[in-house]
Amino acid sequence: MALRTSRALILLAPAAAATLVLGGTTGASAQSDAGPTTISPAGHSFAAQLTGQATFKAGSTTMTCTVSASVPTTGANNQVPAAPGNHNDAGAVSVPINPPTFSGCSTSIGGVSVTASTNGAWSISAQNGSPVAAGLTMPKGGFVLKTSGLAACTITASPTGPTTAAGTWTNGAPSSLAITDAPVPATVTGGFLCPTGDQTATFSATYNVTDTTDSAQQITVTG
Repeated sequence: MALRTSRALILLAPAAAATLVLGGTTGASAQSDAGPTTISPAGHSFAAQLTGQATFKAGSTTMTCTVSASVPTTGANNQVPAAPGNHNDAGAVSVPINPPTFSGCSTSIGGVSVTASTNGAWSISAQNGSPVAAGLTMPKGGFVLKTSGLAACTITASPTGPTTAAGTWTNGAPSSLAITDAPVPATVTGGFLCPTGDQTATFSATYNVTDTTDSAQQITVTG
Protein backbone atom coordinates (compact mmCIF):
# COMPACT_ATOMS: atom_id res chain seq x y z
CA MET A 1 0.00 0.00 0.00
CA ALA A 2 2.78 2.40 0.78
CA LEU A 3 4.43 1.61 -2.50
CA ARG A 4 1.27 2.48 -4.43
CA THR A 5 0.87 5.71 -2.53
CA SER A 6 4.36 6.81 -3.45
CA ARG A 7 3.71 6.09 -7.08
CA ALA A 8 0.61 8.24 -6.96
CA LEU A 9 2.54 11.14 -5.61
CA ILE A 10 4.91 11.38 -8.55
CA LEU A 11 2.04 12.90 -10.43
CA LEU A 12 2.52 16.29 -9.01
CA ALA A 13 5.49 16.81 -11.14
CA PRO A 14 3.12 19.14 -12.72
CA ALA A 15 2.45 21.20 -11.77
CA ALA A 16 2.71 21.95 -12.36
CA ALA A 17 1.58 21.58 -13.40
CA ALA A 18 2.90 20.88 -14.45
CA THR A 19 1.99 19.56 -18.57
CA LEU A 20 2.97 20.85 -17.06
CA VAL A 21 5.67 15.65 -21.82
CA LEU A 22 8.57 16.30 -19.41
CA GLY A 23 12.10 16.28 -20.70
CA GLY A 24 10.82 18.21 -23.74
CA THR A 25 8.06 20.62 -24.64
CA THR A 26 4.72 20.15 -26.33
CA GLY A 27 1.49 22.07 -26.57
CA ALA A 28 1.24 25.83 -27.05
CA SER A 29 4.94 26.56 -26.55
CA ALA A 30 5.93 24.27 -29.41
CA GLN A 31 3.53 25.61 -32.06
CA SER A 32 5.95 28.04 -33.69
CA ASP A 33 4.44 27.50 -37.16
CA ALA A 34 0.86 28.28 -36.10
CA GLY A 35 -1.16 31.45 -36.68
CA PRO A 36 -0.98 34.76 -34.78
CA THR A 37 -1.63 35.04 -31.04
CA THR A 38 -2.25 38.06 -28.81
CA ILE A 39 -2.58 38.05 -25.02
CA SER A 40 -4.37 41.11 -23.62
CA PRO A 41 -4.42 43.54 -21.91
CA ALA A 42 -0.75 44.33 -22.62
CA GLY A 43 1.24 45.09 -19.48
CA HIS A 44 -1.42 43.89 -17.03
CA SER A 45 -0.57 41.62 -14.10
CA PHE A 46 -2.57 38.46 -13.39
CA ALA A 47 -3.09 35.71 -10.85
CA ALA A 48 -3.74 32.02 -11.57
CA GLN A 49 -5.85 30.36 -8.87
CA LEU A 50 -6.84 26.70 -8.70
CA THR A 51 -10.56 26.04 -8.94
CA GLY A 52 -11.69 22.68 -7.59
CA GLN A 53 -8.84 20.23 -7.03
CA ALA A 54 -5.53 19.41 -8.63
CA THR A 55 -5.55 15.64 -9.15
CA PHE A 56 -2.53 13.39 -9.52
CA LYS A 57 -3.08 9.79 -10.57
CA ALA A 58 -0.87 6.73 -10.90
CA GLY A 59 -2.68 3.49 -11.53
CA SER A 60 -5.48 3.20 -8.97
CA THR A 61 -3.91 5.68 -6.54
CA THR A 62 -4.85 9.36 -6.43
CA MET A 63 -3.43 12.42 -4.73
CA THR A 64 -5.36 15.67 -4.56
CA CYS A 65 -4.41 19.24 -3.61
CA THR A 66 -7.12 21.75 -2.80
CA VAL A 67 -5.03 24.94 -2.92
CA SER A 68 -2.68 26.10 -5.67
CA ALA A 69 -1.89 29.55 -7.02
CA SER A 70 0.64 31.71 -8.82
CA VAL A 71 0.32 35.40 -7.94
CA PRO A 72 2.23 38.51 -9.02
CA THR A 73 4.85 40.07 -6.77
CA THR A 74 7.53 42.30 -8.29
CA GLY A 75 9.24 42.16 -11.67
CA ALA A 76 7.95 40.74 -14.94
CA ASN A 77 6.49 37.49 -13.62
CA ASN A 78 2.70 37.16 -13.89
CA GLN A 79 2.59 40.14 -16.21
CA VAL A 80 1.41 40.17 -19.83
CA PRO A 81 4.28 41.60 -21.92
CA ALA A 82 3.95 45.20 -23.03
CA ALA A 83 3.07 45.69 -26.70
CA PRO A 84 4.30 44.50 -29.11
CA GLY A 85 5.69 41.64 -26.99
CA ASN A 86 2.18 40.41 -26.16
CA HIS A 87 1.69 39.46 -29.85
CA ASN A 88 3.30 36.79 -32.03
CA ASP A 89 2.51 36.73 -35.75
CA ALA A 90 3.50 33.09 -36.14
CA GLY A 91 2.86 31.17 -32.94
CA ALA A 92 2.38 31.12 -29.20
CA VAL A 93 2.99 33.85 -26.65
CA SER A 94 4.70 32.83 -23.41
CA VAL A 95 4.50 34.71 -20.10
CA PRO A 96 6.80 33.99 -17.11
CA ILE A 97 5.03 33.31 -13.82
CA ASN A 98 6.02 32.82 -10.21
CA PRO A 99 6.23 29.12 -9.30
CA PRO A 100 2.74 27.98 -8.28
CA THR A 101 2.34 26.87 -4.68
CA PHE A 102 0.50 23.68 -3.68
CA SER A 103 -1.08 22.89 -0.31
CA GLY A 104 -3.98 21.03 1.22
CA CYS A 105 -2.63 17.82 -0.32
CA SER A 106 -3.72 14.31 0.65
CA THR A 107 -3.54 10.79 -0.74
CA SER A 108 -6.08 8.05 -1.27
CA ILE A 109 -3.95 5.74 0.91
CA GLY A 110 -3.74 6.16 4.66
CA GLY A 111 -0.47 6.47 6.54
CA VAL A 112 1.38 8.70 4.09
CA SER A 113 1.71 12.51 4.27
CA VAL A 114 3.08 14.71 1.49
CA THR A 115 4.56 18.18 1.11
CA ALA A 116 5.24 19.95 -2.17
CA SER A 117 7.74 22.66 -3.11
CA THR A 118 8.33 24.51 -6.38
CA ASN A 119 11.20 26.59 -7.71
CA GLY A 120 12.77 28.09 -10.81
CA ALA A 121 11.42 29.71 -13.96
CA TRP A 122 7.82 28.72 -14.73
CA SER A 123 5.63 30.08 -17.52
CA ILE A 124 2.20 29.96 -19.14
CA SER A 125 1.94 29.88 -22.92
CA ALA A 126 -1.05 30.20 -25.24
CA GLN A 127 -1.66 29.71 -28.96
CA ASN A 128 -4.82 31.12 -30.52
CA GLY A 129 -7.00 28.56 -32.27
CA SER A 130 -10.16 26.55 -31.85
CA PRO A 131 -9.77 25.57 -29.10
CA VAL A 132 -7.05 27.87 -27.78
CA ALA A 133 -4.06 25.68 -26.91
CA ALA A 134 -2.26 26.50 -23.68
CA GLY A 135 0.42 25.04 -21.46
CA LEU A 136 2.02 25.30 -18.04
CA THR A 137 5.80 24.96 -18.28
CA MET A 138 8.10 24.09 -15.41
CA PRO A 139 11.91 24.08 -15.37
CA LYS A 140 14.20 21.12 -14.77
CA GLY A 141 13.58 19.91 -11.22
CA GLY A 142 11.00 22.65 -10.70
CA PHE A 143 8.65 20.54 -8.60
CA VAL A 144 9.64 18.35 -5.66
CA LEU A 145 7.40 16.14 -3.52
CA LYS A 146 8.43 14.59 -0.24
CA THR A 147 6.41 11.88 1.46
CA SER A 148 6.58 10.77 5.06
CA GLY A 149 4.97 8.05 7.16
CA LEU A 150 4.85 4.55 5.73
CA ALA A 151 7.06 5.64 2.84
CA ALA A 152 9.74 8.37 2.87
CA CYS A 153 10.35 9.28 -0.75
CA THR A 154 11.55 12.27 -2.74
CA ILE A 155 9.91 12.77 -6.13
CA THR A 156 11.56 15.25 -8.49
CA ALA A 157 9.52 16.32 -11.51
CA SER A 158 10.91 17.21 -14.90
CA PRO A 159 14.34 15.73 -14.07
CA THR A 160 16.03 16.23 -17.46
CA GLY A 161 14.82 19.61 -18.69
CA PRO A 162 11.83 21.98 -19.04
CA THR A 163 8.40 20.36 -19.33
CA THR A 164 5.12 21.69 -20.67
CA ALA A 165 1.81 20.31 -19.43
CA ALA A 166 -0.51 20.87 -22.36
CA GLY A 167 -4.07 22.08 -21.90
CA THR A 168 -6.65 24.49 -23.26
CA TRP A 169 -7.48 28.14 -22.59
CA THR A 170 -11.03 29.53 -22.39
CA ASN A 171 -11.69 33.28 -22.51
CA GLY A 172 -14.24 34.37 -19.94
CA ALA A 173 -14.89 36.20 -16.69
CA PRO A 174 -12.55 34.89 -15.45
CA SER A 175 -10.59 33.15 -18.19
CA SER A 176 -9.28 29.69 -17.39
CA LEU A 177 -6.46 27.26 -18.15
CA ALA A 178 -7.55 23.61 -18.00
CA ILE A 179 -5.14 20.67 -17.97
CA THR A 180 -6.49 17.11 -18.20
CA ASP A 181 -4.44 13.94 -17.69
CA ALA A 182 -1.16 15.50 -18.78
CA PRO A 183 1.74 12.99 -18.61
CA VAL A 184 4.31 13.88 -15.96
CA PRO A 185 7.59 11.94 -15.81
CA ALA A 186 9.57 12.12 -12.58
CA THR A 187 12.50 10.54 -10.76
CA VAL A 188 11.95 8.92 -7.37
CA THR A 189 14.54 8.31 -4.65
CA GLY A 190 14.17 6.98 -1.12
CA GLY A 191 13.81 3.85 0.99
CA PHE A 192 12.82 0.31 0.07
CA LEU A 193 9.11 1.15 -0.09
CA CYS A 194 9.70 3.87 -2.71
CA PRO A 195 9.30 3.11 -6.45
CA THR A 196 12.82 4.40 -7.18
CA GLY A 197 13.85 5.36 -10.70
CA ASP A 198 11.95 6.99 -13.54
CA GLN A 199 8.17 7.07 -13.23
CA THR A 200 5.17 8.45 -15.13
CA ALA A 201 1.78 9.66 -13.89
CA THR A 202 -0.90 12.16 -14.96
CA PHE A 203 -1.90 15.63 -13.78
CA SER A 204 -5.23 17.46 -14.02
CA ALA A 205 -6.11 20.95 -12.79
CA THR A 206 -8.05 24.06 -13.81
CA TYR A 207 -6.79 27.54 -12.98
CA ASN A 208 -8.88 30.71 -13.11
CA VAL A 209 -6.76 33.58 -14.45
CA THR A 210 -7.75 37.06 -13.23
CA ASP A 211 -6.51 40.55 -14.08
CA THR A 212 -4.98 42.04 -10.91
CA THR A 213 -4.16 45.41 -12.51
CA ASP A 214 -7.81 46.15 -13.34
CA SER A 215 -10.41 43.75 -11.92
CA ALA A 216 -12.96 45.03 -14.44
CA GLN A 217 -10.93 43.54 -17.31
CA GLN A 218 -10.13 39.95 -18.31
CA ILE A 219 -6.95 38.26 -19.51
CA THR A 220 -7.81 37.04 -23.02
CA VAL A 221 -6.17 35.17 -25.89
CA THR A 222 -7.05 36.20 -29.46
CA GLY A 223 -5.45 36.25 -32.92
